[in-house]
Amino acid sequence: MPKALIIGGGVAGPAAALFLQRAGWEVEIFEAREAPAAYGGLFLNVATNGLAVLDILGLRAPLVADGHACPRMVMCSGRGRVLGVVPNGPAADPARGSVVVRRAHLHEVLRRGVADAGIRYTSGARLQRIEEQGDHVIARFADGTRVEGDVLIGADGIGSVVRTTIDPDAPAPAPSGLISIGGFARVPGLAPTPGEQYMVFGAKSFFGYLVRDDGTAYWFANVTASASENSRGAVGAVAAEEWVARLQALHADDPYPVPQILAHVVGEVGAYPLADLTHVPHWHRDRLVLLGDAVHATSPSAGQGASLALEDAISLAAHLRDDGGYAEAFAGYERDRRPRAEEVVSYARAVNRHKRVTRSRAGIALRDAMLPMFLRRAASDTRNDHLYNHVIPW
Repeated sequence: MPKALIIGGGVAGPAAALFLQRAGWEVEIFEAREAPAAYGGLFLNVATNGLAVLDILGLRAPLVADGHACPRMVMCSGRGRVLGVVPNGPAADPARGSVVVRRAHLHEVLRRGVADAGIRYTSGARLQRIEEQGDHVIARFADGTRVEGDVLIGADGIGSVVRTTIDPDAPAPAPSGLISIGGFARVPGLAPTPGEQYMVFGAKSFFGYLVRDDGTAYWFANVTASASENSRGAVGAVAAEEWVARLQALHADDPYPVPQILAHVVGEVGAYPLADLTHVPHWHRDRLVLLGDAVHATSPSAGQGASLALEDAISLAAHLRDDGGYAEAFAGYERDRRPRAEEVVSYARAVNRHKRVTRSRAGIALRDAMLPMFLRRAASDTRNDHLYNHVIPW
């Protein structure tokens, strides 16, 4: 039985392990983090296409059990005017919309699936280097552990060690000019937003929120940042309390309930610079291959990051099951996945441009005048439906 070593226990890694086990592979997952964080990564959108992959694994129902069904996005101006409502899914079938979930919940559902399948999952395993020796690959970890496999799959995120092992000259993530800050809040009297997520084009910052049935608000802000501010080091040096204070100042004049949400923040606040990978020349080399954010990280603005990772997992496993060998499988996987992944990354970049704040009153007025016309067209525009209706057969 061939063996796959999977580096990364987030979304792509566990999903790939489950599919590969079905395909007759022995699989082992190695995750650098010691333990999962209850609110790590805050929350994310799982799109229609990602839900379809989870359905094949039998994991859709447990995921959506703690999700916020979100088929509609309500776009508002910084003065509270509704600029338009657009589908968060295929425009031709809006009922098949996306679901917003805590990232930790998605990870938990996948880890439970892995545990139920009897797949070995090792936490606190920080990859140090990779060695290739003839008919096998060796992963060496910081604690001295040495593990052999037939192939090694890098699902280790945007800062992937496997990516730089495959190609030391691989491009670095490109900053978007935006910093994402987010968290949770409980505002007395704030009504739930069933089926909807609200996006507010504030005068000084972009803000999004939804309210669960229990009154918990999920919120985020995308703050326009200079090059010196837009690095993980610079963002990480700012305390959570300071981020909240900055956001309260930026959104003080925005409509209800934006200031109220920021006044009632509870729990952790996360902040990170938005970045992406637009074109990684080498997706694989010899017995090494990349999945998910490790090869095509996209900003959250497309709502497709987790779903693309799930698609990668089923695609790679299907090729390893059906093609003649790992070299043919890796080539077929890249051939199938690269065009779609790069289209989504480009689409997210275009969305980010609308989130960057213009400081001039004339610019804000022009944006608020033009957006309703654009959004009216977008509400019934089916040209992007292929992003949601994409199906990878198993």
